[in-house]
Amino acid sequence: MRHPGVFGLCLLGAAVLAGCGQQQQRAAIEKEVNSISETDKASLDAIELTVADPNEAVAYFSKAVQKFPERTDQKRYLAMSLMRASRPAEAAKMWQEVTSAADSKPADSVNYADALIQSGNWKLAETVLNGVNPTYETFDRYRLEAMIADSKKEWKKADSFYETAVGLTTTPAGIYNNWGFSKLTRRDYAGAEQLFDQALTYDPNLFIAKNNLILARAGQHKYDMPVIQMTQREKAQLLYTLALAAVKQGDIEIGKSLLHEAIDTNPEYFEAAQRSLSALEATGTH
Repeated sequence: MRHPGVFGLCLLGAAVLAGCGQQQQRAAIEKEVNSISETDKASLDAIELTVADPNEAVAYFSKAVQKFPERTDQKRYLAMSLMRASRPAEAAKMWQEVTSAADSKPADSVNYADALIQSGNWKLAETVLNGVNPTYETFDRYRLEAMIADSKKEWKKADSFYETAVGLTTTPAGIYNNWGFSKLTRRDYAGAEQLFDQALTYDPNLFIAKNNLILARAGQHKYDMPVIQMTQREKAQLLYTLALAAVKQGDIEIGKSLLHEAIDTNPEYFEAAQRSLSALEATGTH
């Protein structure tokens, strides 16, 4: 990745070479390199964190950590980049180093817990979160607390944490979807349906919430399509989900009808739906 500041240094270096002796060259270049302000460095870091390819960012901050092993901020950025690159186990190790530093922050521990959950270490994640000061109240903290409570089937605690998390974000679609999925696993289909509806109120394009909404309605034997925003392709996929749920619940003929509708609705050949329909018809299941 090219950075304008680095390119500028190269140009300056060339100019110095043209007009000075070897010693003066070295002194001028060294002075220019050392004059890069913390603001400029922070800008480069921000670009790597938010714009660069995740793996490129990992490489960038890995070098920074090797060069400045005492810098907690560079370790923090590396851990964040590893999470972006879907490498949570490696991120967890780096977050552990960050949280052990004297200048670590409560957010670091929350991020450490997140990486632990994503790498499957739920028990340690709970321990880490329990060590965070109770006065540190953020969306991410309560989102993770809710997930841990879910994993332990502590439903009342989970609901309380989800409710708190919803109140701490201006974009609650994702957390409503997670909360709805929690209700879905408890077979509280009506409660789940309401939460998926809420998620789609905030983000009508959240397909996972649409799919989960279909499952919640199917759990109540509601096989008509809900009135939600969807493309033709999405409708075909949702009909397919609904058909499979109907078949699983023993409503075979309804499932067949929905598969036919999914095939007719999809703008292209719907291989998965056609295969499912053929299998049902071949068994002669009624």
